[in-house]
Amino acid sequence: MRWALVKVCLAVTTMVVVAFAVPLGLVVKEMARDRAFSNAEREAAAVAPALSITTDRDQLERVVASAGAGSRMAVHLPADGGRAALDLGRQRAAARDNRAVRGLGRASTTTVPGGSTLLQPVALGSGAIAVVEVYVPESEVTNGVGTAWAVLAAVGLALIVGSVAVADRLGVRMVRPARRLVEGAHELGEGKLGARVPEDGPTELRLAASAFNAMADQVVQLLANERELAADLSHRLRTPLTVLRLNAASLGGGPAAEQTRAAVAQLEREVDTIIRTAREAKPQTAAAGPGAGCDAAEVVRERMEFWSALAEDEGRKWRVAGVDRPVRVPVARADLAAALDALLGNVFRHTAEGTAFAVDVHNGEDAVIVLVSDAGPGIPDPRAAMARGRGSGHTGSTGLGLDIVRRLAESTGGDVRIGSSVLGGTEVRVWLQQGGRRPVGRGRRGAVRRRRPGKSVLAFNRSRSLP
Repeated sequence: MRWALVKVCLAVTTMVVVAFAVPLGLVVKEMARDRAFSNAEREAAAVAPALSITTDRDQLERVVASAGAGSRMAVHLPADGGRAALDLGRQRAAARDNRAVRGLGRASTTTVPGGSTLLQPVALGSGAIAVVEVYVPESEVTNGVGTAWAVLAAVGLALIVGSVAVADRLGVRMVRPARRLVEGAHELGEGKLGARVPEDGPTELRLAASAFNAMADQVVQLLANERELAADLSHRLRTPLTVLRLNAASLGGGPAAEQTRAAVAQLEREVDTIIRTAREAKPQTAAAGPGAGCDAAEVVRERMEFWSALAEDEGRKWRVAGVDRPVRVPVARADLAAALDALLGNVFRHTAEGTAFAVDVHNGEDAVIVLVSDAGPGIPDPRAAMARGRGSGHTGSTGLGLDIVRRLAESTGGDVRIGSSVLGGTEVRVWLQQGGRRPVGRGRRGAVRRRRPGKSVLAFNRSRSLP
């Protein structure tokens, strides 16, 4: 906006300067010409009285000398009676021009080398017409014109520079509040809820800043209400959890009892985490910095140990691959565990008992791919499943499982895809973009582009089951 105002003002001022300076310069040039020929007319008029009295050569030479014209003046007398034609001074105009002036009986100008001449007719006492020729050099015609044009150019340039400076100051006055509004919007989008914009500048920008501040206040209030609601709802789960913990304590010994008590303890920890997160004053919107994240291989091993007990109870065969060495991902350990639990929970919930499943982890050049596949009936409409994963839900499902996975992947710049697995069922591919590189969904996907259709990223015979 600032440069647009400067350009508009520059164009308008330049047009105005040209519109006034060019005609004024032409007027100055014409005035200088008129001044030069007026002086020549006065010099010619100075010898006219003498010509009407006498035609004596000596007397006319003295009159011409006293007129101060010097070598610039010439007098041409025609032949009259027994007197021959007389020419005094240097003749520059052609003889036909002199004859034309005598015939017309009025003054005329003609161009000659180095300037112009004024031909003034004068009546003699005998009735004949003499011609007084006054030479006007070009330097006299243009005297002062160059200086006047230079002054006009300097004034026009000063006007242009001054107008640009004024437009720039006005543009700064308009642009600065707009930039502050943009910076405030960016800060608010980054999670800095205290971002506000000073309400100054032009009226329209002041109104925009006021609306932005009101919107930011409303956002803060809405987020506070949402946090309080989430904390209150989570706190209501404490009573049934207490009952479950007491009942689990009375189950005695055995693997099933220990597993139940561990699940209840984990559920209590998750509820406590939800309450603490909801009570925080600021949302955790910043991406993980250098050194943050977790070991995906370790998290997969831990969660597979948890789900393996339920898999054995239901007679499911399972395999895991790619967890024999550390695989760093830029996400929190609890978030990755929650995403894996959501995917594995879907396998147990939506496939029959005895259905096999597998978890593969592949560490590519710029991304980590986690694949959860099963041998179930598959998903007939993956797009609808992803739509439910965005929170729409359907009968028997809240739609939050895939949403958790999707948000985890997108927080790293990755994405989630649903396809067919080599086991014959569903394969969920989760791309986790490693920190400091471009998003997976917008550039090349490292090893993913080398993957052939219908083949897993890792050969299935290389996978192994956990002990």
